[in-house]
Amino acid sequence: MSFQGETLKGDAFPCAAIDANLQRGQRVSIRSDGRMLERFSFSDLRELFAKANEEKSGDQLAGIAARSERERVAAKRKLADLSLAEIVQQPLIDPADDDVSRLMLDTFDREAFAPIQSMTVGELREHILDDATGEATLKKLQGALTPEIAAAVAKIMSNKDLILAAAKIRNVTRCRNTMGERGVLGIRVQPNHPADDVGGILLAAFEGLLYGCGDAVIGVNPASDSVETAGAILHGLGRLVDAYKVPTQTCCLAHITTQLAALALGAPVDLLFQSVAGTEAANRSFGITLAMLREGREQVLEHHRRRDVPWKGANVMYFETGQGSALSAGAHHGVDQLTLEARAYAVARAFDPFLVNSVVGFIGPEYLHDERQIIRAGLEDHFMGKLLGLPMGCDVCYTNHAEADQNSADNLLFLLGAAGCSYFMGVPCSDDVMLNYQSTSYHDALAVRRILNLRPAPEFLGWLQEKGIYRDTEPALLDGPRRQLMQGLESSLERIV
Repeated sequence: MSFQGETLKGDAFPCAAIDANLQRGQRVSIRSDGRMLERFSFSDLRELFAKANEEKSGDQLAGIAARSERERVAAKRKLADLSLAEIVQQPLIDPADDDVSRLMLDTFDREAFAPIQSMTVGELREHILDDATGEATLKKLQGALTPEIAAAVAKIMSNKDLILAAAKIRNVTRCRNTMGERGVLGIRVQPNHPADDVGGILLAAFEGLLYGCGDAVIGVNPASDSVETAGAILHGLGRLVDAYKVPTQTCCLAHITTQLAALALGAPVDLLFQSVAGTEAANRSFGITLAMLREGREQVLEHHRRRDVPWKGANVMYFETGQGSALSAGAHHGVDQLTLEARAYAVARAFDPFLVNSVVGFIGPEYLHDERQIIRAGLEDHFMGKLLGLPMGCDVCYTNHAEADQNSADNLLFLLGAAGCSYFMGVPCSDDVMLNYQSTSYHDALAVRRILNLRPAPEFLGWLQEKGIYRDTEPALLDGPRRQLMQGLESSLERIV
């Protein structure tokens, strides 16, 4: 199979340039007027997808990126003319070799796909962006769109397109509270501690609550992946939430097997966490299988049925993803990192999660080199996830050796806020002292909510108002309430620590 595209260069090229192009695998034609017509040939759909991707250092590292901007444009043009049926008929990774590919086929709604199968990727883009296409129409398409279709349409969208399209969709989920409604911006309080000291974790979490953060989840990444540590963190967070009757979820982001072992020993599990990726081999590198995720979800649902908690719904899974994860595990099958990220959303979608977020920029500059690439990836991930029906948040972050800084994070934070992102991270002072990377802070959450006129989750907002932390939808001055709440925390800590 061969896919061909072409671009026209205005000036005549010397013979040396033509020879160089031929050596790179391009076919070059000279018109009678001396202008050069470059023709690019793409051997299969996998190569076409990779060459149509925006510039990413991860694709360059894998040796699959476009070799010039002209080649990228030619690939985008060819991809835009491809029918959706052609994408469905040609899986980028053989289902016989990969359980994520099989999952995509098993969950594909062919009946819903039938009316749009002859549509091209370019026509789908126009349909999504059309003012006449609203949220209800896009939600009806969710089961008909494979992750590879979502990836294809993202590749031919501008940043503005990605924001505009994502802003149309809200995917609402429920556990102890309700996340994802229009006008709501949730925040995950991330009170990590380098020594997993429960007292330190609770103090950092409490500070987040005073800023109106924590409605998405109070979630701790443990420094140690031991069952004892996970159990201690879960019990501590559970007692904090119970002591103040906070309508939010808690989570310890240990490996799924560690969390389930803690659950078996009596630890309270609100959300079951796991990092996931877009290929079977990449998930195997995380120490997981689809069967393991399925069994874990059932265990937590049964656990919820036994607990005396006023659950709002049965979304009990929390997944994190990120462009470059499959490549870093040597499990990318020659597929570009954007498309592999979309395939990770097929895994997440199958388990009806409460939260999903792309940890964009966390893996490092080998995969997303600088601010431009991190911002692009964050917008792509958010759009693709929401198009596929997921409750998408984002950890807007970067490592200290990337070509990015806190202004870079601010830029992506507000772009995603405008796109209707469900939640961000709340890290004390935006500097994670355990994971050693830069994210977004409690202060950042207040700024985005205020400027974009957003509010916390409804049940959580009611609790904030009741405690005097918020007045209406704005944070209150906290001198009096802070002293009262701190006294309660001190007595709680005596019982917890």
